[in-house]
Order: sequence, then C-alpha cells, then structure tokens
Amino acid sequence: MRLVLTSSHCQCAVGTLMAAVNVGSDSPGSRTAEECGRVTEGRTVAKVTRARRAEIQREANRLRAQCQRDGNSQERTVTVLRAELPELTALEAWRLALGWSRAQAIREVAQVYLADGLLPPALSQALLCRYEHGQAQPGDEYRIMICRAYGADPEQLGLATNHLWCRTCAAPLPVDYGRRQREEQSIDRKASMTTASGLPAIRESVQWAVLDAPEGSPSIVALAEAAVEHYALNYSKHPPATLHDEVRATRNLLSTVVPAADRATARDLRRQVGWLSALLGNLAFHLDDRAGARAHLTLAGAIGESAGEAALTAWSSGALAMVATARQDWDHARGHAEHGLQHAPAGLRRAQLLGWALLPTLAALGHASRADEVVSESDEIMRSAVELPGRFGYDRAEHRLHVAEAHLTLERYDRAAEVARTSIAAAPEHTPGWVAATLVLALAEARDTPEQAAGRALDVLDLIPPTRLRATARTRLARLAGLLDRAANGAGVELVERLRVLPAPIRTDGTAA
Repeated sequence: MRLVLTSSHCQCAVGTLMAAVNVGSDSPGSRTAEECGRVTEGRTVAKVTRARRAEIQREANRLRAQCQRDGNSQERTVTVLRAELPELTALEAWRLALGWSRAQAIREVAQVYLADGLLPPALSQALLCRYEHGQAQPGDEYRIMICRAYGADPEQLGLATNHLWCRTCAAPLPVDYGRRQREEQSIDRKASMTTASGLPAIRESVQWAVLDAPEGSPSIVALAEAAVEHYALNYSKHPPATLHDEVRATRNLLSTVVPAADRATARDLRRQVGWLSALLGNLAFHLDDRAGARAHLTLAGAIGESAGEAALTAWSSGALAMVATARQDWDHARGHAEHGLQHAPAGLRRAQLLGWALLPTLAALGHASRADEVVSESDEIMRSAVELPGRFGYDRAEHRLHVAEAHLTLERYDRAAEVARTSIAAAPEHTPGWVAATLVLALAEARDTPEQAAGRALDVLDLIPPTRLRATARTRLARLAGLLDRAANGAGVELVERLRVLPAPIRTDGTAA
C-alpha cells in the first residue's frame, strides 16, 4: 500500500503518517512534528547513575515538602525542582511535585480512563520512565490522559504539539482539557466505581425502602442486612471519612423505622443498627477519633447483648480492646478482650479475639509465656478455620500481622520480621493490611537496617494517598520515624520531613482531609 499526501495536508499529519508507514525514511519531503513546531526542552540530559537517581528522589521530596510549607502552587513547585535538579525533565518533575511514585502515576492515569468508561492500556513503570527521560513518546490519547491526571497542559509537561498537535496547524485542545478534578470535588475522582456510585446507591436504596414502608417490613430488614454486608466487605476500598458518612446516614434511616415496627421487625433492625454502630466505631478509630470510637462500639456491644447477637458482642468487645490498647490502657484492654472471648463462638471468631484483642495486651504487659500460649492456640484454630472476608471477618494475613506485632513488642525482632513477611505475602498488595504488615516489617528492621526500613515507609507514602492512610498506619509511621531520626540516616531524615507535612486525617475545623 502506498500513502499519497499532498501539500494541502497538515505537515504534522504528513510527518506522523509517513513515519507510521515508512519508518526509517529520510525523504526530504516528509516533515516531522518536531520540524513543525514541537516544543522540546532544549537541553541534553546526561546519563544519571542509580546512586544519583536515588539522591534526586530524596532531594525532590525535601524540596516538595518545603514548597508545601511555603504554600507554593504546583507549577511553582515544578519550577523549584527543575532549578535545583537540572537532570529532571518537565514530565518527571511534575510527577515528583505531586508526590507520586511511577506506580501511583500509572494508577492515576488509569482512573481517568475508567472515569470515561474506557479500559486503561497496559503501561509499565519502565515505559513511563522512558517517557520521562525522553527515550519514548506517549501516543496522542495517552498524552491527553496524562495531562488530565497530572492537572497540567502539554506545554507544562513537555508534551506539547507532538504528532497531530501542532501549534501552527492544529486546532486548540478543548477548554476543559488538562483540568484535574480534586478528589473532594468530583465523585468520579473519589475512588473506584464502588465509592463513586455503588456506595451512595446502597444508602439511597435503604431510603426508598423506608419511604415505601415507614412502619418497617421484612424487606427493609433484608435490605439492612445487605447494606451491612456491603459496607463490611468493601470496607478497605473506601476512604474512611467517605464510608463513615454513608454508614451513619444509613443507620439514621433505620433508626426512624424501629419505633413504628412490630416487635420482631424492630428486633431484627436493632441488630443491623448494632452492626452499623460497630462499623462506625472502627471507622472513627481509623480517623483517629478514639473517643468517638468508644461511644459507637459501646453502643454496638450493648445492642449485641440486648438482641442476643453473640458475634456482635464479641466483635465490639475486641474492637474496644483495640481502642484501649491504642491509648495504653492495659487493664481495660484485657477486660474487653476477655469479655469478648466469653461471647465469641468457637472457631474463627475465637481466633480473632485471641490474636486481635488479647495478644497485643499480653505482649505489651510483657507476659511472654502467656502470649506464646495464645499464639499457639490461635494458630491451631487458623490451620483448619475457613477465612471470612471483610471488616468483621478474619484471615491468615491479618492473624500473622497481629502475631508479628506481638513479637515486635516483645523485642523479638527477627521473629517479627519473619512473620511480617508471611503477612505481606498473604495480603493483597497496597491494601491496609499490606500497609500494616509492611510497616511492622520496617519497625523490625529499623535497628539493624535503618535505610531499608525507611525505604519501606517511603514506599508506603508514595503508594497510598493520605485520605486512605489509616490512623493505625500513621501511628506506626510516627514510631518508625522516631527510631530512624535517632539513627540520623538520609532516608530517615526524609521520612521525618514527609510525615511533618502529611495532612492529618481530620482538619482542625473537623472536616475530613
């Protein structure tokens, strides 16, 4: 096939299409996009060694933190980075100014595709690296998506007027192109489809059911059970603040039905209100509201006992033990754990109360032999137990996390690291459980390999957006930073600086960050 183009065609199109069908041609009649006005960065970047690349990453993080403290705009931050680190291209500098790793940048671009109802193309970190270093160029569609994800225009990213986009002969891009929507402003940018549409739809279905039968009905009970199941199973998919608001709204809707319902229906609805209260308590804890967590969990436990829901009583007691442990109230922590064990059904629920609620308290009190007995009993149960998913469930990944943390508390660092690695291997990557196990491993490594420990923590900060970073993870990060600050290594100093500018989960005005 021979492609015939005339002088009336846009010369960018001529160059691009000729390159597509006649690769390697040096015909003088084929002008490339670069010859027709493509904006380049106008400088040659020398090959950068791996050691220098790591140094650039650390310095970029430090400069970004400084710019955040100074209130600089994103564009100004990029300017500072490129002035101080001349090896950076515009595309790489913009990513670093956002505080993203390459893996996170790829995910953000994929979210733009998904928001448009499109399947994201496969893109590796190695290919993005080539884009950033000028060794390859993204296609036209992907270039648009990168700009939208980064919140920049092509000129700012060094991607301007390439191929069919020429300043001299191509139409301007749409007005809305390149305008990144902030997470709190656009429902499509909050998270996956489950958060953007599925999560509010659950509450709306409950609302319609209540309007249809304000005196209660078996259908409302079934819908309430489904709502609790949805929230529990998808707990880790949502930012805690977002899920907290939805669970609270659903609980309020059910509360309006209970007084008018018949006795059996009211009892069943109260059970679901109890489970929703348990979720609210756990969410409040992950938002660093320990007093609020105690209030919700106490209500959940009381409803569990009055409604004869032993599993709810046991789980709420375990969660109260978790809250007491966080404030180092060991007497109450042990009391809640033992109360939960009295109500816990045999099997998985007992293993959960042993590992999640009782074991941390025993380790903190230095009762090593009793802690080992608890580990032995719960391990035996977990060998044959059927794992349950979701917030109210329990699996081997979470169990190994609690065992690893107990070893860490008892200063058995090698054993803690070994068990933490098994938890990491069992947990889905980048989930809260994976984050927790990774940070426990970092804490276990901090004394012997502080640089490696700090690197793990920095990877977590690169991969997990602040809105999804639970208070428990923040506590582990702060503890690690305290250890590494004393070690005074480069990565430790960087971690301390990154945590200093990390947004709190709840702002001073009480709104979610």
